[in-house]
Amino acid sequence: MKVTMIGTGYVGLVTGTCFADLGHEVICLDNDAKKVERLKKGEIPIFEPGLEDMVQHNVRAKRLSFTTSYADAIPGRDAVFIAVGTPTKETDGSADLSAVYAVARELARHLTGYTVVVDKSTVPVGTGDEVEAIIRKENPKADFDVASNPEFLREGSALDDFMKPDRVVIGADAERPRAVMQALYRPLTMHETPMIYTSRATAELTKYAANAFLATKVTFINEIADICERVGADVQDVSRGIGLDSRIGSKFLQAGAGFGGSCFPKDTLALTGTARKVGSPTLIVEAVMEANTERKRRMAKKIIAACGGDLKGKTLGVLGVTFKPNTDDMRDAPSLDIVPLLQEAGAKIRAYDPEGMEEARKYLSGIEWAKDAYGVMPGADALLILTEWNEFRVLDFDRIRSLLKAPLVIDLRNVYAPAEMADAGFTYHSVGREVASPRKR
Repeated sequence: MKVTMIGTGYVGLVTGTCFADLGHEVICLDNDAKKVERLKKGEIPIFEPGLEDMVQHNVRAKRLSFTTSYADAIPGRDAVFIAVGTPTKETDGSADLSAVYAVARELARHLTGYTVVVDKSTVPVGTGDEVEAIIRKENPKADFDVASNPEFLREGSALDDFMKPDRVVIGADAERPRAVMQALYRPLTMHETPMIYTSRATAELTKYAANAFLATKVTFINEIADICERVGADVQDVSRGIGLDSRIGSKFLQAGAGFGGSCFPKDTLALTGTARKVGSPTLIVEAVMEANTERKRRMAKKIIAACGGDLKGKTLGVLGVTFKPNTDDMRDAPSLDIVPLLQEAGAKIRAYDPEGMEEARKYLSGIEWAKDAYGVMPGADALLILTEWNEFRVLDFDRIRSLLKAPLVIDLRNVYAPAEMADAGFTYHSVGREVASPRKR
């Protein structure tokens, strides 16, 4: 099938490339000419494991191409996906849909033949109706339908999430667009991928509901972790104890520094805005948002306390600044709140991240950036783990101890076992577990 993906951000580039890998003819359209030229050369503007190789493979196979021209990308296509950003408005916290609507107006002028216009961007309920109205106004003769196909891609594992999804949700209010979407996803349904066909409004709400629920699980286990620290329990054992209950499930029950990224903060805020607008406030989700904001402040206080209550003149080595491993995404990363609070308290920060330092420089200032993990440690008063990159799971304890001024490790991702760190001679603070003190070696 002939597919166009409008927007080459994280969702658009991954989705377009994966559709090409399934055998479809895909054009990725973006108004950023420099980005398009980079993509044509095989240069990937984001970090996602496996994506660069998949892009280059499908470009060579002539199934994937890039352009800035609507005239080249829209006419005669079976499906046109809108995958542009829907950031949070600073004024009221709602989703900014200006890019979605601008794309709808532009693509309308170039439609020929029957086309399914698909909202892939995460959008509030009713956006599909507005997109349809815009296209009909701009091109009354156009033969098209609008569908919703929310994405459920996790950064760091997006290719697997597309190729082996838990489910594919198709929101369309007629059989004709459903048939096109079914044909588009047929290579996946051959492997028994669950396909959920529903109304457009239901599909739009499903995405927000999913992210709000997952954000709630994260926030819940973080609050349980705080209780664990007060009563001498182990949050990881608690997580396992409740996660093995099939009604609850084990995913998103890892205590830490709070959620961040491109989805949870933005989508929970947008959902609460929609809910209040229709007179059905989501009090649980609002509490989750408030608790997550407070979580980051609590983590900064936890670090300060672990360092003796005073950071003036102290150097902290920080491992990881991205909101999660296997991505260079800094959007709403906990480090963006925690690090400045530590700096305000007087700390000098020396940091390293395997992929996120270039992006982090746009948001964090006054940081000394190291070339590797051990580069943050010489003379540091404490070592902090803020992101659980795999390379931080196999550090040389003897080398760490020889480099740090004091054998103090504060791990906000529970990478190591307290007993292991105590045996290695460290004072070890983690989340939802008792503080480990160094044992005689």
